[in-house]
Amino acid sequence: MDAAALKAIQAPLKSRYRDDPAAAVVTLSADGELDGTGVACRVKTAAALAEAGLHPASGGDGTQLCSGDMLLEALVACAGVTLRAVATALGIEAGGTVRAEGDLDFRGTLGVAKDAPVGFRAIRLAFELRTGASEEEVATLLKLTERYCVVLQTIRSAPATSVDVRVAAAG
Repeated sequence: MDAAALKAIQAPLKSRYRDDPAAAVVTLSADGELDGTGVACRVKTAAALAEAGLHPASGGDGTQLCSGDMLLEALVACAGVTLRAVATALGIEAGGTVRAEGDLDFRGTLGVAKDAPVGFRAIRLAFELRTGASEEEVATLLKLTERYCVVLQTIRSAPATSVDVRVAAAG
């Protein structure tokens, strides 16, 4: 896809969202199934059913996906797609790789040390680009990618999050 094609696809959306801001608000969702066979949750994705379980550092055997890995994978996917969209819009040829790393202290997750955080204490996102773009163009590409990457901005801003439970009779 080139810049003109991307702009043609996005122009009516941008116009609609300017005219009707409420139309731009979309609720995304994810569903999982607690199947009762071990410590796992089956997550429905667009293409498959992914089974998440415990990371080996918390007792898993490594055969199931770790939700922490999935978070980093979502960050890589979003940052990569966003970078490609921005590069396309700017007419910049850019290939390469995207990598996310995060540091977890499993003492927090396992309740071993109350002072150890539960969750990532640091996340690093890195791009290794192959491009003929100038330093200024690469800086603009990175700045806009950071600004428009949904997952990165969500992690950075820590939005209000609620937890709800509904209990149905077992049986």
